[in-house]
Amino acid sequence: MRQLSAHRITEAVRDLSIRANCFLNPDLENALSAAKTNEPSLIGREMLTQLLDNAAIARQNQVPICQDTGLMVIFVTLGQEVHITDGSLSEAIQEGVRQGYTEGYLRKSVVKDPFLRENTRDNTPAILHYTIVPGDTFQLDLAPKGAGSENMSRLFMLKPSDGIEGAKKAVLETAEAAGPNPCPPMVIGVGCGGNFETAPLLAKQALLRPISSHHPLPHIRAMEEELLQKINATGIGPQGLGGRTTALAVHVEVCPTHIACLPVAVNISCHVTRHAHCEL
Repeated sequence: MRQLSAHRITEAVRDLSIRANCFLNPDLENALSAAKTNEPSLIGREMLTQLLDNAAIARQNQVPICQDTGLMVIFVTLGQEVHITDGSLSEAIQEGVRQGYTEGYLRKSVVKDPFLRENTRDNTPAILHYTIVPGDTFQLDLAPKGAGSENMSRLFMLKPSDGIEGAKKAVLETAEAAGPNPCPPMVIGVGCGGNFETAPLLAKQALLRPISSHHPLPHIRAMEEELLQKINATGIGPQGLGGRTTALAVHVEVCPTHIACLPVAVNISCHVTRHAHCEL
Protein backbone atom coordinates (compact mmCIF):
# COMPACT_ATOMS: atom_id res chain seq x y z
CA MET A 1 0.00 0.00 0.00
CA ARG A 2 1.41 3.37 -1.08
CA GLN A 3 0.55 6.42 0.98
CA LEU A 4 -0.08 9.75 -0.73
CA SER A 5 -0.67 12.98 1.17
CA ALA A 6 -3.78 15.01 0.42
CA HIS A 7 -1.65 18.14 0.76
CA ARG A 8 0.55 17.01 -2.13
CA ILE A 9 -2.55 16.47 -4.27
CA THR A 10 -3.79 19.98 -3.44
CA GLU A 11 -0.45 21.48 -4.50
CA ALA A 12 -0.47 19.55 -7.77
CA VAL A 13 -4.02 20.59 -8.64
CA ARG A 14 -3.23 24.22 -7.81
CA ASP A 15 -0.19 24.26 -10.09
CA LEU A 16 -1.95 22.37 -12.91
CA SER A 17 -4.93 24.75 -12.77
CA ILE A 18 -2.64 27.70 -13.47
CA ARG A 19 -0.56 25.84 -16.06
CA ALA A 20 -3.56 24.61 -18.03
CA ASN A 21 -4.97 28.12 -18.29
CA CYS A 22 -1.76 29.99 -19.11
CA PHE A 23 0.31 27.65 -21.28
CA LEU A 24 -0.88 26.33 -24.64
CA ASN A 25 0.01 22.67 -25.03
CA PRO A 26 2.77 22.05 -27.62
CA ASP A 27 0.61 19.75 -29.76
CA LEU A 28 -1.99 22.49 -30.18
CA GLU A 29 0.61 25.15 -30.89
CA ASN A 30 2.19 22.92 -33.53
CA ALA A 31 -1.23 22.25 -35.07
CA LEU A 32 -2.01 25.98 -35.24
CA SER A 33 1.38 26.69 -36.82
CA ALA A 34 0.85 23.97 -39.43
CA ALA A 35 -2.64 25.25 -40.13
CA LYS A 36 -1.27 28.76 -40.66
CA THR A 37 1.15 27.43 -43.29
CA ASN A 38 -1.61 25.57 -45.13
CA GLU A 39 -4.43 28.13 -44.79
CA PRO A 40 -5.25 29.67 -48.21
CA SER A 41 -7.38 32.49 -46.77
CA LEU A 42 -5.48 35.71 -46.04
CA ILE A 43 -7.77 36.67 -43.18
CA GLY A 44 -7.66 33.07 -41.95
CA ARG A 45 -3.85 33.21 -41.77
CA GLU A 46 -4.06 36.53 -39.93
CA MET A 47 -6.45 35.04 -37.36
CA LEU A 48 -4.15 32.05 -36.81
CA THR A 49 -1.21 34.42 -36.41
CA GLN A 50 -3.11 36.36 -33.75
CA LEU A 51 -4.01 33.15 -31.90
CA LEU A 52 -0.36 32.10 -31.83
CA ASP A 53 0.73 35.59 -30.72
CA ASN A 54 -1.87 35.51 -27.97
CA ALA A 55 -0.57 32.15 -26.73
CA ALA A 56 2.99 33.47 -26.70
CA ILE A 57 1.98 36.54 -24.64
CA ALA A 58 0.07 34.32 -22.20
CA ARG A 59 3.08 32.03 -21.78
CA GLN A 60 5.55 34.89 -21.37
CA ASN A 61 3.48 36.84 -18.85
CA GLN A 62 1.77 33.83 -17.23
CA VAL A 63 -1.71 35.20 -17.86
CA PRO A 64 -4.73 33.25 -19.11
CA ILE A 65 -4.81 32.33 -22.80
CA CYS A 66 -8.55 33.14 -22.72
CA GLN A 67 -10.62 35.30 -20.40
CA ASP A 68 -13.01 32.36 -19.89
CA THR A 69 -10.92 30.18 -17.60
CA GLY A 70 -13.62 27.57 -17.57
CA LEU A 71 -15.41 25.12 -15.36
CA MET A 72 -12.72 22.71 -14.19
CA VAL A 73 -13.20 19.05 -15.13
CA ILE A 74 -10.78 16.63 -13.48
CA PHE A 75 -10.18 12.99 -14.33
CA VAL A 76 -8.56 11.04 -11.48
CA THR A 77 -6.94 7.66 -12.15
CA LEU A 78 -6.56 6.05 -8.73
CA GLY A 79 -4.68 2.82 -8.11
CA GLN A 80 -6.45 0.59 -5.62
CA GLU A 81 -3.18 0.23 -3.68
CA VAL A 82 -3.00 3.97 -2.97
CA HIS A 83 -4.10 5.27 0.44
CA ILE A 84 -4.78 9.00 0.75
CA THR A 85 -3.51 10.42 4.06
CA ASP A 86 -4.03 13.72 5.86
CA GLY A 87 -7.50 14.37 4.48
CA SER A 88 -10.20 13.64 1.93
CA LEU A 89 -9.25 13.10 -1.71
CA SER A 90 -12.19 15.06 -3.10
CA GLU A 91 -11.69 17.93 -0.67
CA ALA A 92 -7.96 18.03 -1.47
CA ILE A 93 -8.75 18.37 -5.19
CA GLN A 94 -11.36 21.08 -4.66
CA GLU A 95 -8.94 22.99 -2.43
CA GLY A 96 -6.32 22.81 -5.18
CA VAL A 97 -8.77 24.32 -7.67
CA ARG A 98 -9.68 27.01 -5.13
CA GLN A 99 -6.03 27.93 -4.58
CA GLY A 100 -5.14 27.80 -8.26
CA TYR A 101 -7.92 30.12 -9.35
CA THR A 102 -7.33 32.51 -6.45
CA GLU A 103 -3.53 32.64 -6.48
CA GLY A 104 -3.36 32.52 -10.27
CA TYR A 105 -5.84 35.41 -10.64
CA LEU A 106 -8.02 33.27 -12.91
CA ARG A 107 -11.61 34.29 -13.58
CA LYS A 108 -14.13 32.63 -11.28
CA SER A 109 -16.93 31.32 -13.49
CA VAL A 110 -18.93 28.93 -11.29
CA VAL A 111 -22.34 29.73 -9.78
CA LYS A 112 -23.92 27.87 -6.85
CA ASP A 113 -27.33 27.40 -8.45
CA PRO A 114 -28.21 27.26 -12.16
CA PHE A 115 -31.14 29.65 -11.65
CA LEU A 116 -30.15 31.95 -8.77
CA ARG A 117 -26.67 32.44 -10.34
CA GLU A 118 -24.69 33.46 -7.23
CA ASN A 119 -20.95 33.11 -7.91
CA THR A 120 -18.98 30.77 -5.63
CA ARG A 121 -16.02 33.20 -5.93
CA ASP A 122 -13.33 30.50 -6.18
CA ASN A 123 -14.38 28.45 -9.24
CA THR A 124 -15.36 25.45 -7.14
CA PRO A 125 -16.83 22.94 -7.19
CA ALA A 126 -14.90 21.29 -9.99
CA ILE A 127 -16.45 18.29 -11.74
CA LEU A 128 -14.62 15.11 -10.72
CA HIS A 129 -14.47 11.74 -12.47
CA TYR A 130 -12.75 8.78 -10.82
CA THR A 131 -11.37 5.64 -12.44
CA ILE A 132 -10.12 2.89 -10.10
CA VAL A 133 -7.33 0.74 -11.56
CA PRO A 134 -5.00 -1.99 -10.25
CA GLY A 135 -1.66 -0.99 -8.74
CA ASP A 136 -0.41 2.11 -6.96
CA THR A 137 -0.63 4.76 -9.69
CA PHE A 138 -2.20 8.18 -9.14
CA GLN A 139 -2.78 10.40 -12.15
CA LEU A 140 -4.57 13.70 -12.67
CA ASP A 141 -5.89 15.13 -15.94
CA LEU A 142 -7.27 18.66 -15.62
CA ALA A 143 -9.45 20.13 -18.36
CA PRO A 144 -10.89 23.60 -17.74
CA LYS A 145 -13.75 24.01 -20.23
CA GLY A 146 -15.16 27.34 -21.33
CA ALA A 147 -18.85 27.92 -21.96
CA GLY A 148 -18.58 29.23 -25.51
CA SER A 149 -17.60 25.82 -26.82
CA GLU A 150 -19.44 23.73 -24.22
CA ASN A 151 -22.75 25.35 -25.14
CA MET A 152 -22.30 24.17 -28.74
CA SER A 153 -22.07 20.50 -27.70
CA ARG A 154 -24.84 17.99 -28.34
CA LEU A 155 -26.11 14.52 -27.42
CA PHE A 156 -28.00 12.40 -29.96
CA MET A 157 -29.90 9.22 -29.08
CA LEU A 158 -29.84 7.62 -32.51
CA LYS A 159 -31.44 4.39 -33.67
CA PRO A 160 -29.03 1.50 -34.33
CA SER A 161 -30.21 1.53 -37.94
CA ASP A 162 -28.76 5.04 -38.32
CA GLY A 163 -25.34 3.41 -38.10
CA ILE A 164 -22.01 5.10 -38.63
CA GLU A 165 -23.40 7.36 -41.36
CA GLY A 166 -26.00 8.68 -38.94
CA ALA A 167 -23.29 9.33 -36.38
CA LYS A 168 -21.17 11.21 -38.90
CA LYS A 169 -24.18 13.29 -39.92
CA ALA A 170 -24.80 14.23 -36.26
CA VAL A 171 -21.19 15.36 -35.80
CA LEU A 172 -21.15 17.38 -39.02
CA GLU A 173 -24.47 19.07 -38.21
CA THR A 174 -23.21 19.99 -34.75
CA ALA A 175 -20.00 21.52 -36.10
CA GLU A 176 -21.86 23.50 -38.76
CA ALA A 177 -24.41 24.79 -36.23
CA ALA A 178 -21.59 25.84 -33.90
CA GLY A 179 -20.18 28.17 -36.53
CA PRO A 180 -17.99 30.90 -35.00
CA ASN A 181 -19.35 30.51 -31.45
CA PRO A 182 -16.69 28.11 -30.07
CA CYS A 183 -13.78 30.27 -31.33
CA PRO A 184 -12.56 27.96 -34.09
CA PRO A 185 -10.43 26.21 -35.14
CA MET A 186 -12.20 23.62 -33.02
CA VAL A 187 -11.12 20.35 -31.50
CA ILE A 188 -14.07 17.97 -31.54
CA GLY A 189 -14.49 15.05 -29.17
CA VAL A 190 -17.03 12.38 -30.11
CA GLY A 191 -18.32 9.60 -27.87
CA CYS A 192 -20.28 6.71 -29.39
CA GLY A 193 -21.87 3.94 -27.36
CA GLY A 194 -22.67 3.28 -23.74
CA ASN A 195 -25.85 5.06 -22.66
CA PHE A 196 -27.24 8.55 -22.02
CA GLU A 197 -24.47 9.53 -19.59
CA THR A 198 -21.58 7.46 -20.96
CA ALA A 199 -21.36 8.92 -24.47
CA PRO A 200 -20.81 12.55 -23.30
CA LEU A 201 -18.12 11.41 -20.88
CA LEU A 202 -16.35 9.58 -23.72
CA ALA A 203 -16.58 12.72 -25.84
CA LYS A 204 -15.04 14.81 -23.07
CA GLN A 205 -12.22 12.32 -22.57
CA ALA A 206 -11.57 12.30 -26.32
CA LEU A 207 -10.52 15.95 -26.04
CA LEU A 208 -7.56 14.89 -23.86
CA ARG A 209 -5.96 12.98 -26.72
CA PRO A 210 -2.93 14.55 -28.43
CA ILE A 211 -3.77 16.41 -31.62
CA SER A 212 -3.16 14.27 -34.72
CA SER A 213 -3.54 11.03 -32.77
CA HIS A 214 -5.89 8.44 -34.24
CA HIS A 215 -8.15 5.73 -32.89
CA PRO A 216 -6.60 2.25 -33.25
CA LEU A 217 -9.71 0.75 -34.90
CA PRO A 218 -9.46 1.28 -38.69
CA HIS A 219 -13.14 2.16 -39.21
CA ILE A 220 -13.05 4.72 -36.39
CA ARG A 221 -9.83 6.26 -37.70
CA ALA A 222 -11.44 6.54 -41.14
CA MET A 223 -14.45 8.21 -39.50
CA GLU A 224 -12.17 10.76 -37.77
CA GLU A 225 -10.34 11.58 -40.98
CA GLU A 226 -13.51 11.91 -43.06
CA LEU A 227 -15.19 14.17 -40.51
CA LEU A 228 -12.15 16.44 -40.23
CA GLN A 229 -12.03 16.83 -44.00
CA LYS A 230 -15.76 17.60 -44.27
CA ILE A 231 -15.78 20.03 -41.34
CA ASN A 232 -12.84 21.94 -42.82
CA ALA A 233 -14.69 22.07 -46.13
CA THR A 234 -17.55 24.04 -44.54
CA GLY A 235 -15.56 27.26 -44.93
CA ILE A 236 -16.26 28.49 -41.38
CA GLY A 237 -12.53 29.02 -40.89
CA PRO A 238 -10.44 30.51 -38.06
CA GLN A 239 -12.61 32.54 -35.68
CA GLY A 240 -15.51 32.02 -38.10
CA LEU A 241 -14.11 34.48 -40.64
CA GLY A 242 -13.69 32.02 -43.48
CA GLY A 243 -11.01 29.62 -44.56
CA ARG A 244 -9.99 25.99 -44.58
CA THR A 245 -9.06 25.62 -40.90
CA THR A 246 -12.37 25.11 -39.08
CA ALA A 247 -11.17 22.18 -36.97
CA LEU A 248 -7.73 20.99 -35.89
CA ALA A 249 -8.83 17.46 -35.01
CA VAL A 250 -11.78 15.12 -34.58
CA HIS A 251 -11.25 12.45 -31.93
CA VAL A 252 -13.76 9.61 -31.67
CA GLU A 253 -14.05 7.16 -28.77
CA VAL A 254 -16.36 4.14 -28.70
CA CYS A 255 -17.60 1.63 -26.13
CA PRO A 256 -20.17 -1.20 -25.93
CA THR A 257 -23.86 -0.30 -25.87
CA HIS A 258 -27.36 -1.82 -25.69
CA ILE A 259 -28.74 -3.62 -28.74
CA ALA A 260 -31.43 -0.92 -29.11
CA CYS A 261 -29.15 2.10 -28.54
CA LEU A 262 -26.76 4.27 -30.50
CA PRO A 263 -25.87 7.29 -28.33
CA VAL A 264 -23.60 9.83 -30.02
CA ALA A 265 -22.22 12.79 -28.07
CA VAL A 266 -20.33 15.67 -29.65
CA ASN A 267 -18.22 17.81 -27.32
CA ILE A 268 -17.00 20.93 -29.10
CA SER A 269 -13.83 22.57 -27.83
CA CYS A 270 -12.04 25.76 -28.85
CA HIS A 271 -8.60 26.32 -30.36
CA VAL A 272 -6.87 26.14 -26.96
CA THR A 273 -8.54 22.94 -25.64
CA ARG A 274 -6.80 23.32 -22.31
CA HIS A 275 -5.62 20.31 -20.35
CA ALA A 276 -2.74 19.38 -18.08
CA HIS A 277 -1.54 16.00 -16.80
CA CYS A 278 0.61 14.77 -13.93
CA GLU A 279 1.37 11.55 -12.10
CA LEU A 280 2.13 11.62 -8.38
